[in-house]
Amino acid sequence: MKTDDLIAMLASHAAPPAPRQTARRFGLALLFGAAGALMLLAAVLGIRNDFAAMAATPAFWGKLAFPAALALSALPLVLRLGHPGMKTGKSGWLPALPLALVWLAALAILMDAPQAARAELVLGHSWAGCLVNIALLSVPTLAATIWAMQGLAPTRPRLAGAASGLLAGALAATVYALSCREMAVPFWASWYPLGILLPVVAGALIGPRFLRW
Repeated sequence: MKTDDLIAMLASHAAPPAPRQTARRFGLALLFGAAGALMLLAAVLGIRNDFAAMAATPAFWGKLAFPAALALSALPLVLRLGHPGMKTGKSGWLPALPLALVWLAALAILMDAPQAARAELVLGHSWAGCLVNIALLSVPTLAATIWAMQGLAPTRPRLAGAASGLLAGALAATVYALSCREMAVPFWASWYPLGILLPVVAGALIGPRFLRW
């Protein structure tokens, strides 16, 4: 019998972890991950000095709401993939909703903008730094989420690792929005998802190593 077949057979008879235990582990993971990301932000980037003025604008809250919604939509997927034999169901499609909404908004803005201004709306002045910074800020949450996953019984370690990376990247992008000076919707509709993709790939690569039974 192949190892994967044996794991699938054992998973079909495995009792799921107690809901309170699962909630505690992931609650701690998100708490430590967010705290770690905030400490990295304060140490490396800092919060923008015009934060109070920016917090009074709808654009700022939209920029913050997008990755926060992505993180919230990724959490059910992470929890389901952590339980043996549990299907992802509709949770696998939830992260697509905030992505679709923000891409539609970005497309509408680009179509309405003069052609000469479109490149700057997408590229801004810090696209490369955006990718690096989101990836950096995702490290604490990715490590903490992988730890939380290890206390469950994921039977699809690569997919579970990728989902953990999605959660970590989205939370990191939410924290990064406190420092990011780019306010154009096409910018963060483009580079925030690409920055989040880096921990997704990292999670998919390390998942089989750290989450395999």
